[in-house]
Amino acid sequence: MGGTASTRRVTFEADENENITVVKGIRLSDNVIDRMKESTPSGSKSQRYSSVYGASASDEELKRRVAEELALEQARKESEHQRRLKQARDLERERAAANEQLTRAILRERISSEEERTKAKHLARQLEEKDRVMRKQDAFYKEQLARLEERSSEFYKVTTEEYQKAAEEVEAKFK
Repeated sequence: MGGTASTRRVTFEADENENITVVKGIRLSDNVIDRMKESTPSGSKSQRYSSVYGASASDEELKRRVAEELALEQARKESEHQRRLKQARDLERERAAANEQLTRAILRERISSEEERTKAKHLARQLEEKDRVMRKQDAFYKEQLARLEERSSEFYKVTTEEYQKAAEEVEAKFK
């Protein structure tokens, strides 16, 4: 049992009261024993056992039933083992797929954050360039405004002087 190819020696003999057959060298589950009890016809000791050491037809039938039950139990265990192996493989495949999806998501997120960082650097450079251009324009306009104010002041001064002169000339003509 348990999937190993063992060569145990199994012996069948009757107990001292010849009520039950003693099977030595094999472990049977309670389920197997219960099914064996249900399936064995109740008969007299003499029909089932011709002697303690001799094998009768009932002994052979019992041996056959025990062998069948053992084979069924072994097949059930092997089936359960195969089911668990398949389940483990399926879980491993699911885990690998989930890990792959997680890796892809992390990679996409890294690429996205790298693109955002690159875009932010580019926009920062553009902003610095615009700021530099605006400062340059501001300096130019301030210089132009200062020139205009100076020219305007000079023009005002010249105009005021000419007006004063003209006013004095007109006043001098009328005096």
